[in-house]
Amino acid sequence: MSEIIRAPKGVPDYAQNDGIEFLAIRDSLSEPIMLAGYQYIELPIYEDTNLYVRGVGESTDVVSKEMFTFSDRGDRSITLRPEGTAGVMRAVIEHGLDRGQLPVKLWYAGPFFRAERPQAGRYRQLQQIGIEAIGVDDPALDAEVIAIAYKGFKNVGLKNFTLKLTSLGCAKCRPAYRKLLQEFLAKLNLDEATRARASINPLRVLDDKRQEVQSQLADAPLQVNYLCEECISHYNQIRDYLRLFGVQWEEAPRMVRGLDYYTRTTFEFDHPQLGAQSGIGGGGRYDGLMSELGGQNLGGIGFGLGVDRTLLAARAEGLAIGDKSIADIYLIPLGDAAKNQVIELISQLRTNGLRADMAFGDRGLKGSMKSADKLAAKCVVVIGDGELDSKIVNIKRMADGKTVESSFEELDSNIKKLIEEK
Repeated sequence: MSEIIRAPKGVPDYAQNDGIEFLAIRDSLSEPIMLAGYQYIELPIYEDTNLYVRGVGESTDVVSKEMFTFSDRGDRSITLRPEGTAGVMRAVIEHGLDRGQLPVKLWYAGPFFRAERPQAGRYRQLQQIGIEAIGVDDPALDAEVIAIAYKGFKNVGLKNFTLKLTSLGCAKCRPAYRKLLQEFLAKLNLDEATRARASINPLRVLDDKRQEVQSQLADAPLQVNYLCEECISHYNQIRDYLRLFGVQWEEAPRMVRGLDYYTRTTFEFDHPQLGAQSGIGGGGRYDGLMSELGGQNLGGIGFGLGVDRTLLAARAEGLAIGDKSIADIYLIPLGDAAKNQVIELISQLRTNGLRADMAFGDRGLKGSMKSADKLAAKCVVVIGDGELDSKIVNIKRMADGKTVESSFEELDSNIKKLIEEK
């Protein structure tokens, strides 16, 4: 026997009940996005490496340590997408979407790739849903984006998450703060690699998780205390709009996101029951990103929500996730003639919106009923010679054993009534 080939390390499979729960989480997170008028965009799985070097930032861990980068047959440097915003911005510029109606409101979903050390909640292939609203600098739009993510987690049923919020300032007030922070960091006992990081982007040091670094940062200056008047006004308006949206948050002046393009509004959703990997989503504004990538000087705001981690959070809270029933109706043919009739009925039922399946492989009644149980079918119909002659069947509801008589012609409507009946 040949050796079994397994999935690469850090790449999760979602099959059977896991697949049902994964889809339920993804759909719950997506619903508020579509209700808010965002259009779907399908992004390439890989892009020119320079897109991420320029767009995400060389000083970030994502670019310096975590990207899957390789050369294609033309010796061009290609990278599997580690995040979605840079790719969306590239597409907006390339296709001139910023020349039409503003804001450009887009959403996307799918796998992203990081060369991580795999552990619970930290994967090399991670699944995300994201949105980007580009071209309008309106605090109300910032609040809408945050509220959509908040509603998505509420849709899932999560109760124990926290929204953390801050402002990272703008091009006007950040340079003075950057200089102040660099002067503070220069006095600390830091290793050479950390000092080099501070010279490129001192904010990255604030995000250092090592205790020997964090213990020296207690008195570090915080950007939120050095905002210009415009940023203060912008941040105050966002908080007013969030109250109108019914969103609750915590101030997080020390929060630093892992990507260099963030400006002003910055936020993160945290779920403490997940331990070290507690971030389930986040985002912020990126007002200089489009011009950095060769487009107009238009700002934007967006988020990325982790489907994998949201699923883990839902399980941690003990939530019932998704409908485990695979079929509304499971038909069991007894004999060749019955099999032909069942195939016709399945086509009819599916056309009328019912999830219909049948017993394949000419199994007997007992084995077929076991299959119906494994599929968690809501109803079962058995068709043999008697049913073929009379054109009448009994629909059995599996939850309580109730049966309803039905003609072939009215089978779909009677199944729906039985399923919906309280």
